[in-house]
Amino acid sequence: MSARELPAIGQHPLLAEPVRVARRAAAAYLPAFLLLVMLVGLWEVAVRALDIRPYILPAPSRVWTAFMDTRAVLPEHTWTTLQEALLGITIGAAVGVFLAAIIASITLVRRVLYPLLIVSQTIPMIVLAPLLVIWFGLGMTPKVIIVALIAFFPVVVSTSDALLRADRDLIALVHSMGANRLQTLWHVLIPSAIPSFFAGLKIASAYAIAGAVIAEWVGASSGLGIYINRSSAAYRTDQIFVAIVIIAVLSMALFAAVHLLSRWAAPWMHLKDGGNS
Repeated sequence: MSARELPAIGQHPLLAEPVRVARRAAAAYLPAFLLLVMLVGLWEVAVRALDIRPYILPAPSRVWTAFMDTRAVLPEHTWTTLQEALLGITIGAAVGVFLAAIIASITLVRRVLYPLLIVSQTIPMIVLAPLLVIWFGLGMTPKVIIVALIAFFPVVVSTSDALLRADRDLIALVHSMGANRLQTLWHVLIPSAIPSFFAGLKIASAYAIAGAVIAEWVGASSGLGIYINRSSAAYRTDQIFVAIVIIAVLSMALFAAVHLLSRWAAPWMHLKDGGNS
């Protein structure tokens, strides 16, 4: 085959799809990445030009140095916080789905329980954390409970609303065809609620890491929260920024994982835009 007969890059059948995916990803995320790079560069220049003291605002280069200096202890702290977040969001999502099913099925429970759920969200988690430490000790349990309390609310609200807004005509149709409650739940209610469930789970995933860190501030032997406490006591602002970056990366990774899980569990959610989301 001559050079003229070779297909152009991106036109070969085996390469076409990966190239399209790469182009969509670049179009979606490259502008934000470039803006982030520009802001970090401006941050570095501003700190150096204004001669800002490192304990007030460290330059990105100093943050990188702090990361390299503490990289030996960061994996343990990061893994502890990630474990707490994953366990908490799993438990919170399970409890949220269970409560959503009850709220959507029983009117009396909905009238009694729904207002209490809203009231529960007015209590700051930083206030509950010391009580949970007193009740459950300094181990992982109080941190997991805090994350679960943060995660379950968006899941229960979004899922219960979706169950209540299910297509009544479709429900009546499957009932007329002889479907029982379990069949209606499996074939109508669950598919209709999956998009809203994952929408709530995405919100929960965005706050799960931060919730675990907040719980660790009160008392812990390991975790990014205790790493921040120790850095703050030593006036190591650069190390605090290291923790902030790790928290942001973990939160984005957890959000992306939930998004990918939603694509696997409900691929029809992404058909309208041709799979671009």
